[in-house]
Amino acid sequence: MSLSPSQFVQFCRDVCAEAKRVTWLTRRGTLVTTGAVVVMAGFMSIFFFVIDQLIGLVLRHLFGL
Repeated sequence: MSLSPSQFVQFCRDVCAEAKRVTWLTRRGTLVTTGAVVVMAGFMSIFFFVIDQLIGLVLRHLFGL
């Protein structure tokens, strides 16, 4: 599917109009959200590490390895 030059120009105008309607986060909001993601990823990695170690311990105990 090919766009004519006038359709392409209209498409670009529509994209610019949509971009102006977007509500962008402030710098502080971005930092807070990023921090929350990093903290949650850290907690989840620790959680899954502990669960993995416990499962490994139980399996080693059951099979005598």
